[in-house]
Amino acid sequence: MRQLTVTIPDEYYDNLIQFLKPIPDAIIDTREDEYNRSIEKMVLERIKNAKPEDYVDAGESLNKLKVKYGF
Repeated sequence: MRQLTVTIPDEYYDNLIQFLKPIPDAIIDTREDEYNRSIEKMVLERIKNAKPEDYVDAGESLNKLKVKYGF
């Protein structure tokens, strides 16, 4: 069995789903919370190996961006 990921315009979605439903072994997963497990693994590894000095205060960074770009 093969897996297929498709990105299509919204107006074609219902027609495509109706086309695929009659296929006996088709599994239609309509969740929109897709993510790449390899990216998750990489991020978790970075968090695990990060030192306290690697972190930047979010408020401070936002203020620097506001000053730099005039937001």
